[in-house]
Amino acid sequence: MGKGCITVTKYFLFLFNLLFFIFGALIMGFGLWVLFDNQSFIAVLQESSHTVKVASYILIGVGSLSMAMGFFGCIGAIYEIRCLLGLYFTCLLLILIAQITAGVLIYFQRDRLKHEMSNIIKDLIINYTGENRTTEHTWDYIQKTMKCCGWTGPGNWSQNLLISNGTKLYSCSCRNESLPGTEVKSVGLCEHLLSDPPVYQTGCITSVEKWLLDNCGVILGICVGVAVVELLGMILSMCLCKSVVQEDYTKVPKY
Repeated sequence: MGKGCITVTKYFLFLFNLLFFIFGALIMGFGLWVLFDNQSFIAVLQESSHTVKVASYILIGVGSLSMAMGFFGCIGAIYEIRCLLGLYFTCLLLILIAQITAGVLIYFQRDRLKHEMSNIIKDLIINYTGENRTTEHTWDYIQKTMKCCGWTGPGNWSQNLLISNGTKLYSCSCRNESLPGTEVKSVGLCEHLLSDPPVYQTGCITSVEKWLLDNCGVILGICVGVAVVELLGMILSMCLCKSVVQEDYTKVPKY
Protein backbone atom coordinates (compact mmCIF):
# COMPACT_ATOMS: atom_id res chain seq x y z
CA MET A 1 0.00 0.00 0.00
CA GLY A 2 2.86 2.36 0.92
CA LYS A 3 4.65 1.60 -2.32
CA GLY A 4 1.49 2.38 -4.27
CA CYS A 5 1.20 5.77 -2.54
CA ILE A 6 4.82 6.53 -3.43
CA THR A 7 4.12 5.67 -7.06
CA VAL A 8 1.03 7.89 -7.13
CA THR A 9 2.96 10.75 -5.46
CA LYS A 10 5.80 10.33 -7.94
CA TYR A 11 3.58 10.61 -10.98
CA PHE A 12 1.53 13.45 -9.50
CA LEU A 13 4.78 15.31 -8.89
CA PHE A 14 5.80 14.62 -12.47
CA LEU A 15 2.45 16.04 -13.68
CA PHE A 16 2.78 19.19 -11.56
CA ASN A 17 6.31 19.74 -12.80
CA LEU A 18 5.06 19.41 -16.35
CA LEU A 19 2.47 22.12 -15.61
CA PHE A 20 5.20 24.16 -13.91
CA PHE A 21 7.31 23.88 -17.05
CA ILE A 22 4.36 25.08 -19.17
CA PHE A 23 3.61 28.04 -16.86
CA GLY A 24 7.30 28.97 -16.94
CA ALA A 25 7.17 28.96 -20.73
CA LEU A 26 4.13 31.28 -20.61
CA ILE A 27 5.91 33.72 -18.28
CA MET A 28 9.03 33.73 -20.43
CA GLY A 29 6.90 34.20 -23.55
CA PHE A 30 5.15 37.19 -21.97
CA GLY A 31 8.51 38.70 -21.02
CA LEU A 32 9.73 38.30 -24.60
CA TRP A 33 6.51 39.88 -25.88
CA VAL A 34 7.00 42.89 -23.57
CA LEU A 35 10.59 43.25 -24.77
CA PHE A 36 10.10 42.86 -28.53
CA ASP A 37 6.48 43.77 -29.38
CA ASN A 38 6.20 47.05 -31.27
CA GLN A 39 2.44 47.18 -31.84
CA SER A 40 1.08 47.67 -28.33
CA PHE A 41 1.05 50.28 -25.60
CA ILE A 42 3.79 48.46 -23.71
CA ALA A 43 6.20 49.30 -26.54
CA VAL A 44 5.83 53.00 -25.75
CA LEU A 45 6.73 52.35 -22.13
CA GLN A 46 9.63 49.97 -22.69
CA GLU A 47 11.26 52.42 -25.13
CA SER A 48 11.31 55.17 -22.49
CA SER A 49 11.08 53.42 -19.13
CA HIS A 50 14.03 51.59 -17.64
CA THR A 51 11.65 49.98 -15.13
CA VAL A 52 9.63 48.19 -17.81
CA LYS A 53 12.77 46.93 -19.53
CA VAL A 54 14.10 45.54 -16.25
CA ALA A 55 10.71 43.94 -15.54
CA SER A 56 10.73 42.21 -18.93
CA TYR A 57 14.20 40.77 -18.25
CA ILE A 58 13.03 39.58 -14.83
CA LEU A 59 10.02 37.86 -16.41
CA ILE A 60 12.27 36.13 -18.94
CA GLY A 61 14.67 35.05 -16.20
CA VAL A 62 11.91 33.75 -13.90
CA GLY A 63 10.23 31.95 -16.80
CA SER A 64 13.40 30.25 -17.97
CA LEU A 65 14.33 29.29 -14.41
CA SER A 66 10.83 27.88 -13.88
CA MET A 67 11.18 25.80 -17.03
CA ALA A 68 14.54 24.47 -15.85
CA MET A 69 13.15 23.65 -12.40
CA GLY A 70 10.18 21.89 -13.95
CA PHE A 71 12.53 19.79 -16.05
CA PHE A 72 14.79 18.81 -13.14
CA GLY A 73 11.77 18.22 -10.93
CA CYS A 74 10.45 15.71 -13.45
CA ILE A 75 13.79 13.88 -13.42
CA GLY A 76 13.96 13.88 -9.61
CA ALA A 77 10.41 12.55 -9.35
CA ILE A 78 10.71 9.78 -11.93
CA TYR A 79 14.11 8.46 -10.74
CA GLU A 80 13.56 9.26 -7.00
CA ILE A 81 16.80 11.18 -6.42
CA ARG A 82 16.68 12.74 -2.92
CA CYS A 83 19.38 15.38 -3.44
CA LEU A 84 17.67 16.58 -6.60
CA LEU A 85 14.27 16.64 -4.88
CA GLY A 86 15.74 18.64 -1.98
CA LEU A 87 17.38 21.10 -4.36
CA TYR A 88 14.11 21.34 -6.26
CA PHE A 89 12.19 22.14 -3.04
CA THR A 90 14.71 24.84 -2.05
CA CYS A 91 14.60 26.52 -5.46
CA LEU A 92 10.79 26.44 -5.47
CA LEU A 93 10.74 28.09 -2.05
CA LEU A 94 13.14 30.83 -3.18
CA ILE A 95 11.12 31.46 -6.36
CA LEU A 96 7.86 31.67 -4.39
CA ILE A 97 9.39 34.18 -1.93
CA ALA A 98 10.72 36.26 -4.85
CA GLN A 99 7.31 36.27 -6.55
CA ILE A 100 5.52 37.39 -3.38
CA THR A 101 8.12 40.12 -2.79
CA ALA A 102 7.80 41.37 -6.39
CA GLY A 103 4.00 41.41 -6.14
CA VAL A 104 4.08 43.42 -2.91
CA LEU A 105 6.56 45.93 -4.37
CA ILE A 106 4.46 46.39 -7.52
CA TYR A 107 1.30 46.88 -5.46
CA PHE A 108 2.81 49.57 -3.23
CA GLN A 109 4.60 51.27 -6.17
CA ARG A 110 1.53 51.37 -8.46
CA ASP A 111 0.98 55.13 -8.03
CA ARG A 112 4.62 55.82 -8.85
CA LEU A 113 4.38 53.61 -11.95
CA LYS A 114 1.21 55.44 -13.06
CA HIS A 115 2.91 58.81 -12.58
CA GLU A 116 5.96 57.62 -14.52
CA MET A 117 3.73 56.37 -17.33
CA SER A 118 1.92 59.74 -17.55
CA ASN A 119 5.22 61.61 -17.75
CA ILE A 120 6.49 59.30 -20.50
CA ILE A 121 3.40 59.83 -22.67
CA LYS A 122 3.30 63.61 -22.13
CA ASP A 123 7.00 63.89 -22.99
CA LEU A 124 6.38 61.78 -26.10
CA ILE A 125 3.57 64.09 -27.23
CA ILE A 126 5.63 67.25 -26.60
CA ASN A 127 8.57 66.00 -28.70
CA TYR A 128 6.51 64.19 -31.34
CA THR A 129 7.71 64.65 -34.94
CA GLY A 130 6.25 61.58 -36.67
CA GLU A 131 9.68 60.32 -37.71
CA ASN A 132 10.35 57.85 -34.88
CA ARG A 133 9.15 54.46 -36.12
CA THR A 134 9.09 52.80 -32.71
CA THR A 135 7.54 54.86 -29.91
CA GLU A 136 5.80 57.54 -32.00
CA HIS A 137 4.27 55.16 -34.53
CA THR A 138 3.19 52.87 -31.72
CA TRP A 139 1.44 55.79 -30.04
CA ASP A 140 -0.21 56.64 -33.36
CA TYR A 141 -1.43 53.05 -33.56
CA ILE A 142 -2.90 53.31 -30.04
CA GLN A 143 -4.74 56.56 -30.76
CA LYS A 144 -6.15 55.27 -34.02
CA THR A 145 -7.30 51.86 -32.77
CA MET A 146 -8.63 53.13 -29.44
CA LYS A 147 -10.23 56.19 -31.08
CA CYS A 148 -8.77 58.64 -28.60
CA CYS A 149 -6.52 61.69 -28.68
CA GLY A 150 -3.78 62.70 -26.27
CA TRP A 151 -3.28 61.31 -22.78
CA THR A 152 -6.04 63.13 -20.89
CA GLY A 153 -7.52 64.80 -23.99
CA PRO A 154 -6.67 66.50 -27.31
CA GLY A 155 -5.46 69.56 -25.38
CA ASN A 156 -2.23 67.69 -24.62
CA TRP A 157 -1.21 68.14 -28.25
CA SER A 158 -1.20 71.94 -27.85
CA GLN A 159 2.09 71.50 -25.96
CA ASN A 160 3.75 69.82 -28.93
CA LEU A 161 6.80 71.80 -30.11
CA LEU A 162 5.62 71.90 -33.73
CA ILE A 163 1.93 72.54 -33.05
CA SER A 164 2.54 75.21 -30.39
CA ASN A 165 4.17 77.47 -33.01
CA GLY A 166 0.76 78.63 -34.17
CA THR A 167 0.49 76.30 -37.17
CA LYS A 168 -2.81 74.54 -37.90
CA LEU A 169 -1.46 71.07 -37.29
CA TYR A 170 -2.87 68.11 -35.38
CA SER A 171 -1.97 64.47 -34.84
CA CYS A 172 -3.15 62.50 -37.89
CA SER A 173 -3.88 59.42 -35.78
CA CYS A 174 -6.38 61.50 -33.74
CA ARG A 175 -8.47 62.01 -36.86
CA ASN A 176 -12.18 61.39 -36.30
CA GLU A 177 -13.28 60.13 -39.71
CA SER A 178 -16.91 60.93 -38.94
CA LEU A 179 -16.05 64.66 -39.01
CA PRO A 180 -15.38 66.61 -42.22
CA GLY A 181 -11.75 67.21 -43.10
CA THR A 182 -9.15 66.87 -45.81
CA GLU A 183 -6.54 64.28 -44.91
CA VAL A 184 -6.93 60.80 -43.45
CA LYS A 185 -3.49 59.50 -42.43
CA SER A 186 -2.30 57.10 -39.75
CA VAL A 187 0.95 58.76 -38.66
CA GLY A 188 2.57 62.16 -38.53
CA LEU A 189 1.03 65.60 -38.32
CA CYS A 190 -1.78 66.82 -40.58
CA GLU A 191 -3.03 70.31 -41.39
CA HIS A 192 -6.64 71.27 -40.73
CA LEU A 193 -8.56 73.97 -42.58
CA LEU A 194 -11.36 74.49 -40.05
CA SER A 195 -11.14 76.45 -36.81
CA ASP A 196 -11.09 73.23 -34.77
CA PRO A 197 -9.24 70.06 -35.82
CA PRO A 198 -11.45 67.01 -36.62
CA VAL A 199 -10.15 64.86 -33.76
CA TYR A 200 -11.54 62.62 -31.03
CA GLN A 201 -12.33 64.50 -27.84
CA THR A 202 -11.59 61.74 -25.35
CA GLY A 203 -8.13 61.02 -23.94
CA CYS A 204 -6.45 57.65 -24.12
CA ILE A 205 -5.89 57.28 -20.38
CA THR A 206 -9.21 55.50 -19.80
CA SER A 207 -8.73 53.04 -22.65
CA VAL A 208 -5.10 52.41 -21.75
CA GLU A 209 -5.91 51.82 -18.08
CA LYS A 210 -8.58 49.34 -19.13
CA TRP A 211 -6.06 47.61 -21.42
CA LEU A 212 -3.51 47.42 -18.62
CA LEU A 213 -6.15 46.18 -16.18
CA ASP A 214 -7.22 43.42 -18.57
CA ASN A 215 -3.63 42.32 -19.13
CA CYS A 216 -2.84 42.53 -15.41
CA GLY A 217 -5.70 40.10 -14.83
CA VAL A 218 -4.08 37.63 -17.22
CA ILE A 219 -0.68 38.09 -15.58
CA LEU A 220 -2.19 37.72 -12.11
CA GLY A 221 -4.01 34.56 -13.15
CA ILE A 222 -0.79 33.06 -14.51
CA CYS A 223 1.15 34.00 -11.37
CA VAL A 224 -1.52 32.55 -9.07
CA GLY A 225 -1.56 29.37 -11.15
CA VAL A 226 2.22 29.12 -10.93
CA ALA A 227 2.12 29.72 -7.15
CA VAL A 228 -0.44 26.93 -6.66
CA VAL A 229 1.65 24.53 -8.74
CA GLU A 230 4.75 25.57 -6.77
CA LEU A 231 3.09 24.87 -3.41
CA LEU A 232 1.81 21.48 -4.55
CA GLY A 233 5.21 20.68 -6.02
CA MET A 234 6.92 21.57 -2.72
CA ILE A 235 4.53 19.37 -0.72
CA LEU A 236 4.82 16.40 -3.07
CA SER A 237 8.61 16.70 -3.37
CA MET A 238 9.00 16.60 0.42
CA CYS A 239 6.64 13.63 0.71
CA LEU A 240 8.52 11.76 -1.98
CA CYS A 241 11.92 12.78 -0.56
CA LYS A 242 10.99 11.38 2.90
CA SER A 243 9.73 8.14 1.36
CA VAL A 244 13.00 7.50 -0.51
CA VAL A 245 15.12 5.39 1.87
CA GLN A 246 18.08 4.76 -0.42
CA GLU A 247 18.82 6.32 -3.76
CA ASP A 248 19.27 3.96 -6.68
CA TYR A 249 21.31 5.79 -9.34
CA THR A 250 21.26 2.69 -11.56
CA LYS A 251 17.74 3.74 -12.59
CA VAL A 252 19.05 6.96 -14.13
CA PRO A 253 19.66 6.48 -17.85
CA LYS A 254 23.25 6.93 -19.00
CA TYR A 255 23.96 8.79 -22.25
